[in-house]
Amino acid sequence: MTAFPTAFPLTWLYAPGDRPHVVAKALTSGADVVVIDLEDAVAPDRKAYARAATADLLAGPPAVPVHVRVNALDGPWGGQDIAALAPAPGLGGLRVPKITSPSEVARVARRAASTDLYVLLETALAVERAYAIASAHPNLRGIALGEADLRADLGVRDDTGLDWPRSRVVVAARAAGLPPPPQSVHPDTRDLDELAASCAHGRALGFLGRGAIHPRQLPVIERAYLPTEADIERAETVLKAAAAEQGAQALPDGRFIDAAVVTAARRTLSLARRR
Repeated sequence: MTAFPTAFPLTWLYAPGDRPHVVAKALTSGADVVVIDLEDAVAPDRKAYARAATADLLAGPPAVPVHVRVNALDGPWGGQDIAALAPAPGLGGLRVPKITSPSEVARVARRAASTDLYVLLETALAVERAYAIASAHPNLRGIALGEADLRADLGVRDDTGLDWPRSRVVVAARAAGLPPPPQSVHPDTRDLDELAASCAHGRALGFLGRGAIHPRQLPVIERAYLPTEADIERAETVLKAAAAEQGAQALPDGRFIDAAVVTAARRTLSLARRR
């Protein structure tokens, strides 16, 4: 069984790379990671400006970890983004969209030297190759779905139509020894009840944390993924019982304890330390 991560971002806030004032606000939002977006959020005639502004920001260490979502490799800007930003001292990681094969991961790794890589799977082909992609290179630190593009590729209308790809990516990440992936962004920034319900569903599927496109989404995501007081109490009970007696056992309330249950309890308390 691969180890569960001990340090884990829960909130990944996207900000458009051609709007430095928005990026500056994102850096003070409380997000665990700020993702500067050079791809979908930036018009073609603003790509060069966004890249230069991001390079200037990352010339020194930012206040919080900063990742950059570069443009797709098969377009005119992706290679330029990687060449300009991979050497930046303040870069925490590159997020590479529209990856479909392990060879593409290896190609980015060669260009980006020792940079931490995170890739987005946005097509049916990428989902089918999820484990091969997740295990493609030691510099790869995480995979995630790009659900908007995947919906279009699959022709999915109902949200439940994405549950199989979601589970596939969660399993592939863990099988490759990577952290559980974060959920894709929720596009409605006003309906926080719907966001909370969607996060609860994602947590049940095995995701850990979520991308966001507005600061108001951050506390909803944190509440959804942090354990409740009842979760913490149950986990402490399990660990106390496990410390008192080795091996499988049953608690007075009928719950069965074995090594897997103990591991899950430790995971819960590790998350609880973020509270």
